[in-house]
Amino acid sequence: MSTEDFRFAEVFSYESLVHAMAGAAGSVTAMTVFFPLDTARLRLQVDEKRKARSTPAILSEIVKEEGLLAPYRGWLPVICSLCCSNFVYFYCFHSLRASWLRGHKSTPSRDLLMGIAAGVVNVLVTTPLWVVNTRLKLQGAKFRNADIRPTNYSGIMDAFVQIIEDEGVGALWNGTFPSLLLVLNPAVQFMIYEGLKRQLRSLVHRELLSLEIFLFGAIAKAVATTFTYPLQTVQSILRFGQHKQHTDRSPLLNSLRSVMYLLINRVRKYGMLGLFKGLEAKLLQTVLTAALMFLLYEKIASSIFRVMGVKRPASSH
Repeated sequence: MSTEDFRFAEVFSYESLVHAMAGAAGSVTAMTVFFPLDTARLRLQVDEKRKARSTPAILSEIVKEEGLLAPYRGWLPVICSLCCSNFVYFYCFHSLRASWLRGHKSTPSRDLLMGIAAGVVNVLVTTPLWVVNTRLKLQGAKFRNADIRPTNYSGIMDAFVQIIEDEGVGALWNGTFPSLLLVLNPAVQFMIYEGLKRQLRSLVHRELLSLEIFLFGAIAKAVATTFTYPLQTVQSILRFGQHKQHTDRSPLLNSLRSVMYLLINRVRKYGMLGLFKGLEAKLLQTVLTAALMFLLYEKIASSIFRVMGVKRPASSH
């Protein structure tokens, strides 16, 4: 078999497909459990006039003003986007790992590079889904900011059609620039998670306990989220489509200008802490979701490999 055929077989492998399916299933389940926390986080990010309060207080306000099911508004498009996004990410990450390592030991720097590469592919492929789900999730919400324009989408496909007709195809990739910068989030998360697993395995020489996987996933996500949160706020605002972007320069310069404007404007209005408005809700949601996702992912992947009688590749540890 030639080198090209060997690499092709590694990229389109059964093992990568198992990892992708397990990652997608784990993320969908975890997000469903903690979805109301994400609703609270998103409101605080895009509605500048909503006062920053505790997550339970924000959720209580939303339920009181908009109904009991309001915290789960937009669940379907979010879950569809998350399922596709994590499938792409896990598949790319493990395909790259199988292709690049080729029997060599992984290192934090290699994990980081593979995470960044997988993240770039993921962003370019799935950003339109995230733009649509952000709009649907906020549709019908009662905002404190009167400048926010209401939208009227009947579903995922109608949102795609309306956005293309009203704003152009390019609007489906709103927020792509901060999203590309934010590939550091999952890359750092995977680097820390894989590093912690390697360290513990070198000490105890056994399979990880469920609690250990949960804690490693939580620690990795907490560090990655805190580090990148200001850019996540800018990303949410741009995806929501209420910020008017400049069109007098190249798309890259326009995106960079919008990101800098939103960051500086936030600091001027609310101080440095304004960049971290909603961080409590985000950390609560994303840390718990990521920890549960990693736990489910590891268990699902191990179960599939066991049932199919395939030994789990060493590179996946």
